[in-house]
Amino acid sequence: MKKLRFLIVMDDIATVNYKKDTTLAMMWAADERGHELYYCQIHDLWLSQGALNVDAWPLQVFKNPENFYELGEASAHLATDFDVILMRKDPPFDMKFLYALHLLDYAKQAGVWVVNDPLSVKDCNEKLFATQFSELMSPTIVTNKQAHIRAFIAEHQDVIVKPLDGMGGMGIFRLTADSPNIGATLEMLTQMGELPIMAQKYIPAIAEGDKRVLIVGGKPVEYCLARIPSQGETRGNLAAGGRGVAMPLMERERQLANAVAPTLLEKGLYFVGLDVIGGYITEINVTSPTCVREIDDQCGTQIAVDFIEFIETNLKHHTTPSAE
Repeated sequence: MKKLRFLIVMDDIATVNYKKDTTLAMMWAADERGHELYYCQIHDLWLSQGALNVDAWPLQVFKNPENFYELGEASAHLATDFDVILMRKDPPFDMKFLYALHLLDYAKQAGVWVVNDPLSVKDCNEKLFATQFSELMSPTIVTNKQAHIRAFIAEHQDVIVKPLDGMGGMGIFRLTADSPNIGATLEMLTQMGELPIMAQKYIPAIAEGDKRVLIVGGKPVEYCLARIPSQGETRGNLAAGGRGVAMPLMERERQLANAVAPTLLEKGLYFVGLDVIGGYITEINVTSPTCVREIDDQCGTQIAVDFIEFIETNLKHHTTPSAE
């Protein structure tokens, strides 16, 4: 097996949650398979004469919570010095994030495999992208107009509203037809009618968990993580206090994953997290999906190893594997 040079573009490594971080699991897997690791943040990407350069640090990682990484001396590299670039910067998806994706496209154009594909990450807003599979979702609308959302609430009686750029459950509200604060909530979320938001029919099965279904190289992982809301809470997100329980995929969840997999492969989205409630897709996460560590810990899987093996197998031609 050829030794590969991985560049991991991520948040400040010093802020990583040792027990939960998925990117750390990917780095461990690459290191254990003999690959060379380099680290940078998005502000370390820069362009010169149309070529992407990177101020990068050689990186060693360890399975030691007191000392889990060590950085060498930073130096400037051409993006083409690397075989694979893993884009693992967490949201928010702001202008800095967007510019980084544009810059990473220069690496892609120069022949470096950037995972996930930067332009597809740019194009596939995690809320809106799901609506390309609207037949697999509960009733959903996207609008900035309060009148449309009020009509939607009147039709469905119990509705979730959320911003299109939220993460970790931020900005999610549950509104029923008799809620006293519909107007104020919609004014806030739509910035007085200027910003489109998403409204979805409430799915009572959230009580059983908002399930994260991981799709690696077009294939669903056999276990998902059900993020179960805490008492009195609508949101299952772990960041909002949800409890993560790993469990085998149900047949419906496998069907959903297999239905979207060909599109993911076509777009170069090789590490993706579907959010599924009650057998319906609610979001498709393509930026830096998580929950690998929780599933691995509870089920004995090695999801990050599977991901690195997928890259090794397909790097030579950047081939798009079949979803079959």
